[in-house]
Amino acid sequence: MFNEFDFQIDNFMMYCDSKSLSRKTKKSYEQTLRLFSIYLRKEHTITDPREVKPVHIRSYIKYLKLRGKYTVVINTGSTHLNNPEGRSDHSKQISDTTVGNYIRNIKVFFNFLKSEHEIGTSPASTIANIKPDRKKKKLLSLTQIKQLLNSFDTTKFHGYRNWVTVRTLLDTGMRIGECLGLRPDDLDFRARAILITNPKNRKERYAFISDKLSKDLRRWLQYRDRYSDSEYLFPTTRGNKQDVTTFEKVLKKAGEEVNIEVTPHQLRNNFAKYYLLNGGDYVTLSRILGHSSVEVTQKAYLDFTEDEIAKKYQKHSPLNNFNL
Repeated sequence: MFNEFDFQIDNFMMYCDSKSLSRKTKKSYEQTLRLFSIYLRKEHTITDPREVKPVHIRSYIKYLKLRGKYTVVINTGSTHLNNPEGRSDHSKQISDTTVGNYIRNIKVFFNFLKSEHEIGTSPASTIANIKPDRKKKKLLSLTQIKQLLNSFDTTKFHGYRNWVTVRTLLDTGMRIGECLGLRPDDLDFRARAILITNPKNRKERYAFISDKLSKDLRRWLQYRDRYSDSEYLFPTTRGNKQDVTTFEKVLKKAGEEVNIEVTPHQLRNNFAKYYLLNGGDYVTLSRILGHSSVEVTQKAYLDFTEDEIAKKYQKHSPLNNFNL
């Protein structure tokens, strides 16, 4: 039954549309708020956001930690298609990262309602954020990177496309959404640069490419133009823009074939770490990655293992570099 909470969620989602937020971000907001609305209605008979108090949000956080993954769905009519009970992680504990994202999304929602004068104060303003421990992303070895690249069948359009895409991610550190949105006109081979026009923070920037990737992209364009007239640099076989989630699945499957766990974001992380291990600095890296500040970059990429630190030390040791 449609209620005031549902109406305000719709209102908030229209606001998100006007801000040109990414599809992934909007999906996260809506899923969080719909599930929160179901909980409030069932457990506290609350159907109006003006009735929500801090205690309700805290009780929801406790509930999240107890209920387990995929035990609650927004649309029960689709469970026969999605089969949440058949998932290997069904009922497992929800991670602190996920709970933290839920809290953040709920805070954004109530801050929006406050700015719209729908509520006087946000009931989420006193709710503490959860700061989960960052998991160290594994640094792929040269051997593993070669194995991953060799897993793609470059005799086929999609295999060759994925091979070049992975090399682009490794060489530029761009986000997968940015990469899949590239167009041929974004390439500047003379300057060895790629203009990223769809960044996360909506501020255009340049990603730079090596001589090797420049040659890869030139060859790819020649091949691509024989079989596709798509506006995208890395299109689907039908010429459409690739979906981020679909590429994530393709990359995961390619990694599994050679016993490597890998994600697009891990390739971005590996670019950053290898850039630093090879002598790059945080200030330049921050600009390349499109971060808002050097501090953001340092927080994201200070999680080197002892072995990685040892290798960096050997490369930059004073005695190793002095002629003594």
